[in-house]
Amino acid sequence: MHVHILGICGTFMAGIAAIAREAGHRVTGADAAAWPPMSTQLEALGIQVTRGYDPAQLVPPPDVVIVGNVITRGNPANEHVLDQGLRHVSGPQWLAENVLAGQHVLAVAGTHGKTTTSSLLAWLLECAGLEPGFLIGGVPQNFGVSARLGGGKPSAAGGKPVFVVEADEYDTAFFDKRSKFVHYGPRTAILNNLEFDHADIFPDLAAIERQFHHLVRTVPRNGRIIVNAGDEALKRVLAMGCWSDVQRFDEATYGAFVSPLAGHHNRLNAVAAIAAAAHVGVPVAKSIAALAQFRNVKRRLELVGEARGVKVYDDFAHHPTAIAVTIAALRGQGQGRVLAVVEPRSNTMRLGTMAVALTDSLLAADHSYVLARPDLQWDARSVLGGLGDQLTVRDAVEPLAADLARDARPGDRVLVMSNGDFGGIHARLLAMLKAG
Repeated sequence: MHVHILGICGTFMAGIAAIAREAGHRVTGADAAAWPPMSTQLEALGIQVTRGYDPAQLVPPPDVVIVGNVITRGNPANEHVLDQGLRHVSGPQWLAENVLAGQHVLAVAGTHGKTTTSSLLAWLLECAGLEPGFLIGGVPQNFGVSARLGGGKPSAAGGKPVFVVEADEYDTAFFDKRSKFVHYGPRTAILNNLEFDHADIFPDLAAIERQFHHLVRTVPRNGRIIVNAGDEALKRVLAMGCWSDVQRFDEATYGAFVSPLAGHHNRLNAVAAIAAAAHVGVPVAKSIAALAQFRNVKRRLELVGEARGVKVYDDFAHHPTAIAVTIAALRGQGQGRVLAVVEPRSNTMRLGTMAVALTDSLLAADHSYVLARPDLQWDARSVLGGLGDQLTVRDAVEPLAADLARDARPGDRVLVMSNGDFGGIHARLLAMLKAG
């Protein structure tokens, strides 16, 4: 079967592509832009990616078009699909119908930590010999890919193969405005945390809580919901109604153990993963032992290079809360200044909904460098003015990198945070530092 994916370079859709290819389908796709690690994953799989959305890519027509949620009405390829009546589905629907049916699905939901927790959980199941399938919005370094079908080994609890899916609350497709996660039918659901995000599609936190309750409603009576005991929004979600077993967790749930990742938030991620693995029969002691071999996820406090004594880290953080905890985690790892470099790129950050909160998030950095993109709908210099002399704002990557190269000194740690490629600032900065 020929599967063509519109919006193939997004983290979720690239995972769909990898799974479809592994299942034996011919896979092609298109996107407006691409950057690592998903672009390199697709290249390694030999998947042909067309730049842009010319309808010619759909001639002759594929057997099915999988439409990513970045695709809107007016997109030329999408309009061709509709005009010609080509068979099309969303990514979550395709996954549910072609992969998840008959599996014990473990879904990881929450505003923050989904990718890390999903990666931890997949690794714990792997170490237990379950050969899980997974689809994760990043690349766990223990596996080297963001998605796979899995070995099909039945778990001790329930006798079904296990599949870990990062369960996103963002909408499914232009024709399906439900959150992605309502398609997955999890038997084990992790609810890590919940706060306002995705201001482009949700008017307020209450609207997101309602979507999370829709997820709760899909978990069977003999399933389990593993929920952060200290999160007030999640308490409200469960108060709307719950029909499944609930396990609440906090940092002390499994006592003292060595976490492979820095930060309080990552300890909670590890506890949630241990609890979910236990639900499919993995002993807690075995999971705790497996943590020692966990190698984190690409773009999660990933050291990408060092020059002239300056270490440059890359992180996917783009929400003010995630930015704050990532800065705190890096600061807790050692000495030296932390220079925070931020690209407000997500829809929520571009709209300015959380611009004021960003100031508080950056206070813990020794200096903050912010890229004021052309599409930024707020004045970064004015809104972030509370940072005073500890703020540098530029409207292009090259001068921002030049400022960093001038200001950085041996022992500094440069923390680059964006949900995009940030114009390759990491490599530019390292080159400037090496050039002296």
